[in-house]
Amino acid sequence: IDKDALDAQVKERKIQEATEKARHEELANEMKQNDKIMCMLEERQKNDIKNKNKAITEFQKNFQKPETRREFDLSDPQALKKDKPARLSDDDPRCTVSGLQKFMGEDLNYDQRMKFQKEQLREWSLQQQKDWKNALADQKFADDLYDKNRIALDQKTVEQQRKEEENKRAVCVATKDFNRTQAAEVAEKKKLEKYQKMKDDMAEISSLLQGDFLSENPEQAVSSFGSHRVITDRWKGMNQDQLMAIRYSQQQQVLEKLRLKEEERQRDAEWDRQRIQDARAQMILERHQQRQNWECRRALDSINAELSLEQKSKNIYLKEEEYSNFPTSQYYAQFNTTSR
Repeated sequence: IDKDALDAQVKERKIQEATEKARHEELANEMKQNDKIMCMLEERQKNDIKNKNKAITEFQKNFQKPETRREFDLSDPQALKKDKPARLSDDDPRCTVSGLQKFMGEDLNYDQRMKFQKEQLREWSLQQQKDWKNALADQKFADDLYDKNRIALDQKTVEQQRKEEENKRAVCVATKDFNRTQAAEVAEKKKLEKYQKMKDDMAEISSLLQGDFLSENPEQAVSSFGSHRVITDRWKGMNQDQLMAIRYSQQQQVLEKLRLKEEERQRDAEWDRQRIQDARAQMILERHQQRQNWECRRALDSINAELSLEQKSKNIYLKEEEYSNFPTSQYYAQFNTTSR
């Protein structure tokens, strides 16, 4: 097997996949400009990928069968059924070194076998080159077809956009004409309504000016049931006695309201005085509480200071006892270690 050719195929395949990926990303960026174009291009991309996968599957199925692999005999499920006896003749090619059936120099078909292997390798290489050329030609044909379809689709999309813009422009023109006609009709209708309203208002004003209501004719308020009764919707006012009685009643109401306001003011003043006294008592209580807290804290600090001094004295005493019982050699060794 030509490993360099296979590596080149793998490398070219990776380059091709990277190129296709970049092309797809660029296509995706372009498809963001229009939703319809994006849907159409996505559908086309799915079809292309499906066709490519189908072509790859067909190629593997037709030209890369498991039976053509060199190591297929190691995993062949029918190996035992196809197997032959250990040795059929002296020149049996299945007699390997591990079987001790044939040794070095005893292979009579060595030249023919090597020639056959070389011919087989040459045929495989030619077949791979042919398959590679066919694959390149198919890929080029697919790319050309893809470009043609893309150009046709782009032209179709541009034509569709142009038609849509023309339709929108026609709709806008029709809408403007309709709106202009509607506005003219509405203006004419408003003008007629305004003229009719003005005419009705003038008639109403004339009727009111000539009527008894605005002329304030006192005779129109006299009721037919007696002179002491009046028609309420035509009554024009009270006499002086009635007005004086109403004014007196209003003065009494004003005096009563002033008296109530004075009582309310005195009540509010009493409440304010009580509130101030309560606040003052609360402030005195809080100061007394703060003073007690401060005295308690001061006593606690004094106790803590005494305990601290006592603890320090105890620690000093314990250290002196420890140093008095500590050997001199160990002391110097610990001192030297600490110095380092």
